[in-house]
Amino acid sequence: MKFLHTSDWHLGRSLYGHKRYREFALFLDWLAETIMEREVDTLLVAGDIFDTSTPSNRAQELYYAFLCRVAGSCCHHIVIIGGNHDSPSFLDAPKELLRALDVHVVGAKTALPEEEVIALRDGTGQVEALVCAVPYLRDRDVRTLVLGESCADKQLRLIAGIEEHYQQVVAIALEKQRQEERYIPIIGMGHLFTIGGKTVDGDGVRDLYVGTLASVEAAAISCHLDYLALGHLHVPQRVAGSEVIRYSGSPLPMGFGEASQQKIVVEAEFLPGVEAPPRLELVAVPCFQQLATVSGSLEEILIRLAEYRQAEGSLWLQVEYTGELPVADLRQQIESALEGSQVTVLRIKNLNIREQILCQLEDEESLDDLGLEEVFDRCLSAYDLDEGTRAELAASYGEIVRDLLEKDENRE
Repeated sequence: MKFLHTSDWHLGRSLYGHKRYREFALFLDWLAETIMEREVDTLLVAGDIFDTSTPSNRAQELYYAFLCRVAGSCCHHIVIIGGNHDSPSFLDAPKELLRALDVHVVGAKTALPEEEVIALRDGTGQVEALVCAVPYLRDRDVRTLVLGESCADKQLRLIAGIEEHYQQVVAIALEKQRQEERYIPIIGMGHLFTIGGKTVDGDGVRDLYVGTLASVEAAAISCHLDYLALGHLHVPQRVAGSEVIRYSGSPLPMGFGEASQQKIVVEAEFLPGVEAPPRLELVAVPCFQQLATVSGSLEEILIRLAEYRQAEGSLWLQVEYTGELPVADLRQQIESALEGSQVTVLRIKNLNIREQILCQLEDEESLDDLGLEEVFDRCLSAYDLDEGTRAELAASYGEIVRDLLEKDENRE
């Protein structure tokens, strides 16, 4: 029996204002074709199907079209759990209808733990596997309010509640396993942050529990599981050195920080009736949109841009200017260097200016303590400018600020 583990699709996500529906459609087409080519029996989607709790019509269309296509293929079952980005009620609303297609959805913690244990049956009605489909557990799902408790106590009780819930669900699965005449595997699913999990800057991973550092010990939730399919972290990785506790990671790079990652889905194959670890294979996901970052002085940036002009296919670029002197027409020079190419600049970061301003802050002073004019004045002071240039820049800045303030007043 073959399982394919994926997670963190984030359908509907944009990157600096640029829609990514073409990428999502290409990924889902590839995933459906991969399922059929590899004769996958069950697809596991470990949360964050959508990027927001109110997905767009286009994102919903991609989701339902994919489910219908795969449900009519060799794939006998699809198991989906909710993530922290998903709306539990939105995912759960069509669950009874989707069950007719052998699509099992657990958007939120259920009223009874046994409802999160899904028995996957073959054409004769025999149980082939048991899936502990535990969705993202919200604070209110696992912890009751205790007056006067400290932040540390709150965190400990939250982690204990998560672990206890997993243990209850796994215990029910073990009892069902004992009732079978032959060995059947138990697969766990979860959407959470485990201790030691790796993230990267710019990957878009949100803190699960605001104000805490709640991370769960993998061993506390993985006992007796033959495989644990996790979601939430976008970097594909093993957990606690175990081959059978894994994050599949996001199939698309969610930000420029993920641009160099090889994205994957995980195939786990179990032999019928054999109590043995699954055979695992990491299946590489193609890159559907190239992302790259260029950093350096203006001269270094322009040299790199000249190289990228020759690249084939669409390329989305992030430019980080680190030069010592201000460049008034930085964006214009970058756009001019790329004119007529397939390169699109999504973001330009002037790292030097912010560092210069921060260096001027007095002790116990922050940017919030400075007015708009004072921040710009300190920015000008960071550079060796003649009085004429400084006066011209200050006048232009003042005009821009006044224009923005007037627009805000008219909007109100």
